[in-house]
Amino acid sequence: MGIVSLREAGEHAHRILDAVRQGARATDDDEMARSWTRCLEQHRLHPDRPHRPSVVPAAQLALRQERLADVIDCARHEMATLYQQLADTESAVVLTDTDGVILHMVSSPAFAEDVTPLGFHVGAVWSEAEAGTNGMGTCLVAASPVAVRREDHFFTRLTSLTCSAVPVFDPQGQMTAVLDVTSRSSLQQQHSLVLLGMTAQMIENRLLELRHPEAHLLHFHSRPEFVYTLHEGKLALDADGRILAGNRSALFQLGLHSVAELRDRRLDELFHTRLAEIVERCRRSAFHPVVSFGAQGSSRFFVVARPPASETEAHELPVALSGTGTRARALVPRMEPRRDAAQPARAAPAFGDPRLSGQLDQARRAIARDIPVLLHGETGAGKEVFARALHAASPKHAGGFVAVNCASLPESLIEAELFGYRAGAFTGAQRSGRRGKVLEADRGTLFLDEIGDMPLPLQARLLRVLDERKVTPLGAEETVDVDFQLVSASHRPLAQMVEEGRFREDLYYRLCGFEVSLPALRERSDRHALIAELLALESGGRASLTPEAQALLEQHPWPGNVRQLRHALRTALALADDDGLIDIGHLASLRAPTVRSGAPLALPAPAATANVDNGAPALPPMNPIQAKEREVLLQLLEEHRWNVSNVAKALDVSRNTLYRKLHKLHIALSHPGSGPATGG
Repeated sequence: MGIVSLREAGEHAHRILDAVRQGARATDDDEMARSWTRCLEQHRLHPDRPHRPSVVPAAQLALRQERLADVIDCARHEMATLYQQLADTESAVVLTDTDGVILHMVSSPAFAEDVTPLGFHVGAVWSEAEAGTNGMGTCLVAASPVAVRREDHFFTRLTSLTCSAVPVFDPQGQMTAVLDVTSRSSLQQQHSLVLLGMTAQMIENRLLELRHPEAHLLHFHSRPEFVYTLHEGKLALDADGRILAGNRSALFQLGLHSVAELRDRRLDELFHTRLAEIVERCRRSAFHPVVSFGAQGSSRFFVVARPPASETEAHELPVALSGTGTRARALVPRMEPRRDAAQPARAAPAFGDPRLSGQLDQARRAIARDIPVLLHGETGAGKEVFARALHAASPKHAGGFVAVNCASLPESLIEAELFGYRAGAFTGAQRSGRRGKVLEADRGTLFLDEIGDMPLPLQARLLRVLDERKVTPLGAEETVDVDFQLVSASHRPLAQMVEEGRFREDLYYRLCGFEVSLPALRERSDRHALIAELLALESGGRASLTPEAQALLEQHPWPGNVRQLRHALRTALALADDDGLIDIGHLASLRAPTVRSGAPLALPAPAATANVDNGAPALPPMNPIQAKEREVLLQLLEEHRWNVSNVAKALDVSRNTLYRKLHKLHIALSHPGSGPATGG
């Protein structure tokens, strides 16, 4: 540790004493000034008088650790991950209880040894009364995130350290612990606070599920892409739909201030649905988010409701999702529950197509024996969906599913993305470094999509990692052991690329332990069921197809496969009327392919649309999509009394964009009896 001179100690002490005498306005940080005042007036401490924090006896420490065993269990892995993200050997990640007693600590041996003389170790008490102003103790008092820079510490001997701390709340909304990062750096506190806040949220979310194992879990967010991510709201409910607990994101999205406002309320008091209804809708949508509305207003949420694990039947198990927040895509297959905790979940005949179902079962058997799986299939055929289903049925289903699209990463960044890097490893690197996808997949599944697009030089390093199961981040000297399942995918003919010298032969045989060829959508026998389930998923179960539209969808060649089908359904839903009935006119983008009988399906002519101004000239010809767009816009204009600003807000577009669309669709910006349209 650096030695503080007597002069520096005196200056530090005088600065604190003067600030307290003059009041909080004499400093840049009111929170620090309030803490200094408490240290002097309540705790009777002095800045330059040595005072080591007290240490609880071993037996009492064991009792404290036992009392918060589930919190420590939830935090242990997240703290190790955070420490790796910080990439700072002169730092420590610390968890304390609400008395400031350090219960768990992650750091390098050298740093831990260096700070032990300061009383910085497991069992020490770092409350303000014991350690003066510091991250952990001051956070406990403030009950909010705190950054304590070097000279902000009350005691002179701690001014070589920088502390950042955030509270951790239990599912009932009570502070249960403090998470802290302490280092010698004076530059990382804001960055550390952000990472700490995210880590605390992950701990809280895990703790909610751990403390309510028999509860129904409700995941929701106002934006569908945030469901199953760190930002989702999460509620635990009993079988009658009464709310038992919730996380902070749930409170924020519902406009509430405390968990007490949630407890014992029924789900239908907050959402326009009952628990049984939303669970059933989620079952039908393969546990993809479905739309629900707030009970007290027009707020729209995307929701997934999951029954307790003990009640989960074969058709109810959702696919595990990656840490990146990417949601599982269409038609997640259904698995049988695990019959023994020591054995992996088995995949029952899952996809409606027998070929796909059989391939999934064979692939599951292969990956259970640590045999890598290689998927082939056309673009959009569902390779990632299959990989996620395989992960969910594998022995490592409790770990993360980490997907890497090798075709979407710049060649210069693939190595850093896969293997991670230390801080300062190269120009433009993040100051904190990065773990890399391979390390993120530890104890889970690594999915390498479009592996055929990986550059040859990198293929050699990937082969070594796959053989040794060790990773060396860029700029680092030490190696890290990793344990993951490997699934790769490509739409390219890898065997042919090997013959042409464009793909390493040794890597090909390392990836191709078990090979699966996924059928294109036009070859699948379950197209009818797939269309029905995707339509229910996209519409929340509120749409249907005419027989002509059903025939068109089932017999289209689908060169873009499932991805193209989803886009076609979304477009049709946007164009359909309020009754949700999709007709052949809403599928004009499919260009009317020929049905099995050989007769072409004729698209109906667009219905005539009344002009706003009866004296206006006849409209020019429009295709069905344009005619429907015009009809929708006219209806919106009527609903909003021809206020263009309000219509633009309803459509979530700029006014300029809306003006261009109105002009293109020949809608005059005036209305009889209403005067000119207003811009709001």
